[in-house]
Amino acid sequence: MPRLFTALEIPEDVGDALATYRGGLSGARWIDVENYHVTLRFIGDVDEETAREAAFELGRVRRAPFDVEIEGLDVFGGDRPRALIARVAPSKDILELQAEHERLIRRAGLPAEKRKFAPHVTLARLRDASSRAVADYLGLRGGPARLSFRAERFVLFSSRDSVGGGPYVEEAAYPLR
Repeated sequence: MPRLFTALEIPEDVGDALATYRGGLSGARWIDVENYHVTLRFIGDVDEETAREAAFELGRVRRAPFDVEIEGLDVFGGDRPRALIARVAPSKDILELQAEHERLIRRAGLPAEKRKFAPHVTLARLRDASSRAVADYLGLRGGPARLSFRAERFVLFSSRDSVGGGPYVEEAAYPLR
């Protein structure tokens, strides 16, 4: 069964800029730069028929390309930090694209996503990183100057059964036009 998700790819120059924040945080498992992305909809482990139906439904998307802006560094998990992220500005375009993915994936027969959408790029998974160490890291690093890129397409990715972070395989790409 493939584990699927939809995402926006991160261009190489933006990925390289984000990669400069790697290191200096104990307990971080850094994501490889080539696996950076903005997840739009986690689909999960599905059978081949459901995967085909989801891929077909996603082909219905008709949206124009749009700009994506990375605002700064942040963390998910609060007192128990679990991921270091680059926060993505929640623009109307990205929110509408994500909402459309949600509708289409539900049309393919899958349940609604329970988590609230918070656009981001995961930079590192955190294990045994104290909230104090993460706060110190964020205080010293500050975060990237505003980075932006033009989203020209979205991708249906599959991943191997793992603890996250790739490698990911492009199953289908859908142009924004």
